[in-house]
Amino acid sequence: MKKLLMATAATALMAGTAFADDVKLGILLGFTGPLESIAPDMASGAKLAIDQVNASGKFLDGQTVSAVQGDTGCIDASLAVSSAERLITSDGVKGIVGGMCSGETGAVLQNAAIPNGIVMISPSATSPALSTVEDNGLFFRTSPSDARQGQVMADILNDRGIKEVAITYTNNDYGKGLADSVASAFTESGGKVTMNASHEDGKADYSAEVGALASAGGEVLIIVGYIDQGGAGIINGALDSGAFDTFMFPDGMVSETLEANFAASTEGSFGQVPSAQGDGPAKFAEIGKAAGFDPTGTFAPESYDAAALILLAMQAAGSTDPAVYKEKVMDVANAPGEEILPGELDKALQILKDGGDIDYVGASAVELIGPGESAGTYREIEMKDGKMVEVGFR
Repeated sequence: MKKLLMATAATALMAGTAFADDVKLGILLGFTGPLESIAPDMASGAKLAIDQVNASGKFLDGQTVSAVQGDTGCIDASLAVSSAERLITSDGVKGIVGGMCSGETGAVLQNAAIPNGIVMISPSATSPALSTVEDNGLFFRTSPSDARQGQVMADILNDRGIKEVAITYTNNDYGKGLADSVASAFTESGGKVTMNASHEDGKADYSAEVGALASAGGEVLIIVGYIDQGGAGIINGALDSGAFDTFMFPDGMVSETLEANFAASTEGSFGQVPSAQGDGPAKFAEIGKAAGFDPTGTFAPESYDAAALILLAMQAAGSTDPAVYKEKVMDVANAPGEEILPGELDKALQILKDGGDIDYVGASAVELIGPGESAGTYREIEMKDGKMVEVGFR
């Protein structure tokens, strides 16, 4: 019997038609809020993995999977927890791809996932604080911690010969965690941070913040923020006042929106975003484009991998019970086993069904370390001739 699943009125998103015996997988992202421009491609990446598993017909002896979406607002902990509770208690999801931003991910983990024993794999929550959460083995992420990104940023600055920077960060767990990480790494390497100050999202005018940063000085302004929110306001304020013309953009800023709105006016600015290279990303780019979304979108590959890991762990465990399959996530993500690339979920499901081992490489070169998080590589970008171009990997 068919049952139509609807997301909450707050998200206004259709979850799609599902069968009553479907295994339901939650997709919990910031469809509204400061990163809403990248959420659709992330959701599409996760749904592509689900579609491929269903097409194989090999998942848990023919069971099918349906996606149920929930909105977190990215930085709205109350909305995120409410959406997660609805996914878990009303929709009956067996796992969650999400959250999206670090603060709301922590809130969902503590207030919904852990109490209900639900596995979460976040494609994009990068706060170092999430590495030490007592999560009962329920939380994983396919993006690396910002402790790693901070060091990468310091390396990029040093390689470019930059000696002094100012930092502004969005006033939340993600912003402060990454700002402190890069400040520490850059200072330890001999650089100088002239100012490391927060900004609030949602303001119409950032002239005061920009003025303070300008007074402190620096060759480059690092904006640890969100391109759909205060990050854009800081750029506009800095350009309008002439305070800075060269910027460093971490992952929360790097997107098509950044390129479209600021590439031409921030020539020579640079940044980085979690990304991999090799056969996995190339294959994902091919199948993602065929599926009708931008597979190079920020955290879209990591979202595909998050969904794939949950479903492959279920297959390895022979169970959709999170208490059982959580023990298999690290196993399917890492060696030993046959390497699995995007588009090869059919093969992976068969190997697991036959009792074999897989090493899921996926779209983002998955290798889970420590507390279930990605070791991570980063794609370095630069604004050149009005375009955002790739200049290397770290």
